[in-house]
Amino acid sequence: MTRVIHTGDTHIGYQQYHSAARRQDFLDAFEAVIDDAIEMDVAAVIHAGDLFHDRRPELPDLLGTLTALRRLAEADIPFLAVVGNHESTRGGQWLDLFEQMGLATRLGPDPVVVDSVAIYGLDHVPVSRREDLDYEFTPPSDDTSKSILVSHGLFTPFAHANWETETVLKESNIEFNAVLLGDNHEAGVEQVDGTWVTYCGSTERASASERDGRGYNVVEFDAEMAGTAGVDIRQRSLSTRPFVFVSVDLAEGEGSSRVREQVRQHELTDAVVSVELLGDGEQVTPASIEEFALDRGALIARVTDRREIETETELSVSFADPDAAVDEKVRDLGLSSTALGIDETVRASKIADSNVRKQVEQLVDGAFDDEPTDDESTADEPADEQPETDTAEDQTDGSDPATDGQLSLEDLQ
Repeated sequence: MTRVIHTGDTHIGYQQYHSAARRQDFLDAFEAVIDDAIEMDVAAVIHAGDLFHDRRPELPDLLGTLTALRRLAEADIPFLAVVGNHESTRGGQWLDLFEQMGLATRLGPDPVVVDSVAIYGLDHVPVSRREDLDYEFTPPSDDTSKSILVSHGLFTPFAHANWETETVLKESNIEFNAVLLGDNHEAGVEQVDGTWVTYCGSTERASASERDGRGYNVVEFDAEMAGTAGVDIRQRSLSTRPFVFVSVDLAEGEGSSRVREQVRQHELTDAVVSVELLGDGEQVTPASIEEFALDRGALIARVTDRREIETETELSVSFADPDAAVDEKVRDLGLSSTALGIDETVRASKIADSNVRKQVEQLVDGAFDDEPTDDESTADEPADEQPETDTAEDQTDGSDPATDGQLSLEDLQ
């Protein structure tokens, strides 16, 4: 029996709500997974992408990650991972650095064998590049009992999918017994063409829309049993910072006092509190409710008055998270990868203000240096769509390899 931990979407370094405490929460959740892995003495920890929240993690986040990976290495437990869209860069990946330090292995088309399980990897690939993938993997040796694929993307049959699992399984030269995925922050497991396909979910809530508890998968492989019968997938929960969701449907004549009454019914100590206002009641000043929650011990409080939001379509972003709301609007514009890079530099980058202009100039110059082929234009390529379950994420990917034809898996590394 081979037991591994399947985790992903740890988003280390995400300073949610501009809170240093929330930023630490994401690192703490990753460290908790490592603690569990050592305690359970698993055969490997498999990370399905988005270890970091962005391409330029800051020093405290890097040092914390390195410390956790060193503890795992000291326990003789390998850390196997693929690159997600958040952390992907045009040059080398952080995962490559960790591999050079002997702390991680970047999964790819060649199998990494743990006990008798052959493990393959497929990094996040933008939608525009997927038609060129050949899904060619190096066949495992005869003494392997199971083959699994680890990848990062929004796969069928799960919500918001834009990548067909059926196509991957059909076109691959390897018969996989399980596919371990990251990118969708909600955990789930399904069977596709006789193969188990599962998301482990994120280890921390990256947006107020992620209401269910967080966790990871424990996957066991039985070498004595054939096919999917020898694969057992179970979700294990993590103890993370509490989120308190309060929805108040105000009747006519009801207002702030009614909202306070509803908030008062919850334990708010050190919690992130999200209050949603509905109904036909009186106007409520969000700041007063937020202050009320903070006075009762909440770490963060956000109030969303749905009655003031005018839209013709159902909202896919919770405005309890302003950063996520802006990201959603930017994605709706269908900007080119260069424009998205400029937006990130100007609005979200951590670089000094004095260097912003130079960075933007480099991005523009780089766009003209990359000559597009007849079939595709990098400068005109729209950003990938982002799902409701992943509202905190930026789906741009700066690591697209330029290709003239079929894209092999080696090209992605």
